[in-house]
Amino acid sequence: MSVRRDEGGTIVLAGSCPVEDAERLLQMLQATPTPKLDWTQCHHLHTAVLQVILAARPALVGACGDPWVRQWVGAPA
Repeated sequence: MSVRRDEGGTIVLAGSCPVEDAERLLQMLQATPTPKLDWTQCHHLHTAVLQVILAARPALVGACGDPWVRQWVGAPA
């Protein structure tokens, strides 16, 4: 599974995150009062998943592992 929660409660995206992950990610973000998202292990992020991230604005952990997203969206400040 490319969307999961680690032991500390951080939502983790890993590997390839296809369009099917967008709904699951949205549900996890909505169920978490102050969500943190680690996307460093993600090497491909579907644009639907990216849209969920941009709309929900979770605290991002590290730079995205997807080179295209990293180039055009950038790393968190």
